Amino acid sequence: MILKFKEKLVNICKEFTDLKFEFHLRKWHTDFLRFYQSQTNYNISKSSLALSATVHKGKRSYDFSLDNPTEEALREKINEVVKFIDDLPEDPDYVDIEANITKTAEKPKSDNREIVGLEKKIEILQQLSKAVASFDYKIYGTFICNYNDLYIVNSNGVDKHEMNSPIALEVKAVNQKTEVTVLETFGGENFKSFDLPDFRDSLVKKAEAGNNEIVDLEPGKYPVVLAPRCIAEYFMYLMNSVSAQSLDSKNSFFEGKLDQKLFPENVTITDNPQHPDMMQFDYTHSGHPYENLKIIENGVFRNFMVSNYYAHKLKMKETGSEASALIMETGDKTLAEMIAGIKKGIYVSSLHYMNFINPKETSVTGLTRDGTFLIEDGKITKVINNLRFTEKITRIVENITEIENKAVTIPFSQNYGHFGIDSYRMPHVTISSFNITSSTGTI
Repeated sequence: MILKFKEKLVNICKEFTDLKFEFHLRKWHTDFLRFYQSQTNYNISKSSLALSATVHKGKRSYDFSLDNPTEEALREKINEVVKFIDDLPEDPDYVDIEANITKTAEKPKSDNREIVGLEKKIEILQQLSKAVASFDYKIYGTFICNYNDLYIVNSNGVDKHEMNSPIALEVKAVNQKTEVTVLETFGGENFKSFDLPDFRDSLVKKAEAGNNEIVDLEPGKYPVVLAPRCIAEYFMYLMNSVSAQSLDSKNSFFEGKLDQKLFPENVTITDNPQHPDMMQFDYTHSGHPYENLKIIENGVFRNFMVSNYYAHKLKMKETGSEASALIMETGDKTLAEMIAGIKKGIYVSSLHYMNFINPKETSVTGLTRDGTFLIEDGKITKVINNLRFTEKITRIVENITEIENKAVTIPFSQNYGHFGIDSYRMPHVTISSFNITSSTGTI
């Protein structure tokens, strides 16, 4: 059915010679398990077909989407758009839609809904629940397995197919007396890379540490060990400055800094969706081949991410990169060694409510969450009430002194509709100075 409808999209592109179309046709399947107080709360299996479209006429364009589309409904919508598109404002910088028709070799994909079925999910969650129960914790969270078929078709001859089957597991353990929370996550498409004993042991260590005394911390600058999820989120926000869009709007920290050494030599960041432990992507949103892109190399800023639109507008080369699969190169320290090297500092597990103050300066504010711990004389000793911070992301990266010798894949999901899951592969990092502005006084 989806293939037949895709062919109708190809024919529509040829039929309307005065218009140009960009189509995304997605068949989306999900198995979504939510668990609550160490019990399965609900499990939903759902499939749906969705079409998103952009219609261009000259320098004018209009976007729309259809759920469970039919040819009749699509043609009706196109005819409706034709009636008013000439009245829309022009985009003087628009040149053309994606014209790269190169196809990547399609790789066979496993359906992780079958590999990680309901029984397997429950078995894993039971082990995790049992492991933290002795510390008076119960687990909450989600266990998602998707399978997606995506067809990208446009009027310049782009006709491409991409499949992926992401897994996203998020487990939050909550102390039933103190309400201290700790968090572990796993993502990717290769379930063989999921190390249950390691995942369980990490969750248990945090739960055990969460039973220590709860204290406040005075404002100030502290050495901090950031969990992989935290440094991943900081880099996610930093990518706003790496986009050609921010460069065009004069809002990029990296403007005029290409090929300059800005960060420590041990910092290398690559966008690489071909890594076996990442969410796999063959194409960008426009249909350009998704290419491996070095963004920061040994502290040197190497590349902006340039889409088709901004490649035309700014006369730059399209990079085929969207920061959906960032990887940080590992270092040479174990997590235990990193903690042991701190006289008095903080371990931060997760971030919450982070927002930009000034994107060009990369300054952000936010809260710590789900396990913030005091480090004293090289050991985790106490639980810290959640903290407020105000920092420049670039200063955080500038102050990286140590990087863990292993990395984990962190999933990030945008929503619960026809949602996609991105992934970042990150190690723990030590930051020599991190600005804490206040304590919330609460867990």
